[in-house]
Amino acid sequence: MTDAEYMQHALRLADQARAIDEVPVGAVVVKDGEIIGRGFNAPITRHDPSAHAEIRAVRDAAQHIGNYRLVDCELFVTLEPCLMCAGAIMHARVARLVYGASDLKTGACGSVLNAFGYPSLNHHTVVSGGILAAECGEQLSRFFALRRAQKKAQ
Repeated sequence: MTDAEYMQHALRLADQARAIDEVPVGAVVVKDGEIIGRGFNAPITRHDPSAHAEIRAVRDAAQHIGNYRLVDCELFVTLEPCLMCAGAIMHARVARLVYGASDLKTGACGSVLNAFGYPSLNHHTVVSGGILAAECGEQLSRFFALRRAQKKAQ
């Protein structure tokens, strides 16, 4: 599969987050061409500030392979990870991160800060952004437009 096809899987997971009124972010972890971890945002539903799509996908993948280190794995996520998620990605030793839309408020992969840009760190994840950025961004824009309209109607 291509990067765009993996991102399509992440977009479908983001739809699951939207369906439960969570910010629509989805993520998949891939190893040797197989999706081994899946996650979507659920911090509100789960009462868990760490229940971001990336964290949930990394946890799922770690359980799948029986190891917290996701060496030779790739993570595809619809929105640029925050600092918490970037830290988890580093600690899991994810080889490659691919994200869709940039996050100009909390993005930790170059938009607000670049957590992966410190040469002194002992693990260096390769980061690519902008894969299906328009689709990923549109999904988020629709969600927040609907939320604003609902608040205005109240």
